[in-house]
Amino acid sequence: MSAAAECTTLSGLNGFAREVGEKSGQSIQLCYQCQKCAAGCPMGEFTDYYPNQILRLIQFGRKEEVLKSKGIWLCFSCETCGARCPNDINIAEVMDTLREMALAEKVPPGIKNAPIFHQAFLNSVKNRGRVHETLMMMNYKLKSGDLFSDLDVGLKMFQKGKLPILSRSIKNKGEVKKIFHRASGK
Repeated sequence: MSAAAECTTLSGLNGFAREVGEKSGQSIQLCYQCQKCAAGCPMGEFTDYYPNQILRLIQFGRKEEVLKSKGIWLCFSCETCGARCPNDINIAEVMDTLREMALAEKVPPGIKNAPIFHQAFLNSVKNRGRVHETLMMMNYKLKSGDLFSDLDVGLKMFQKGKLPILSRSIKNKGEVKKIFHRASGK
């Protein structure tokens, strides 16, 4: 088998790429660096690596570099990158997998307090079936200890109705909890 043909099989991947591919369910090896994901990424200018660069680092087995990067924590999971990918790689799923790997391995994040924000977001969705921005931010602020750094922005958002006191609930919160339960493997 040629090197190029071997690269498209899971067995031809390094250990890190194989692990990410298996956990995310995505074919990392299919990325050929067309950069369509990078062109649409709304966070690209703020991060250290574009989505295609994260995938390339995974392909090269650069685990520590990937798990310490800002890119995995700044991803919105907006799925613009996946929608643009000609090989249907759901890069948001890859980024979520990388965040979970970084947390499990206790890798210091590329952005201070990113894991605290990540957990506050997930807890909000798990408990309410959707994000309640105000409670999520209160939880984050209390756990991070960063209480006043952006108080002015928070007040402006509150005045414009972007941080509601009450939130609408979803009908089947139990279904969301089941998803979290299945994902935790417990």
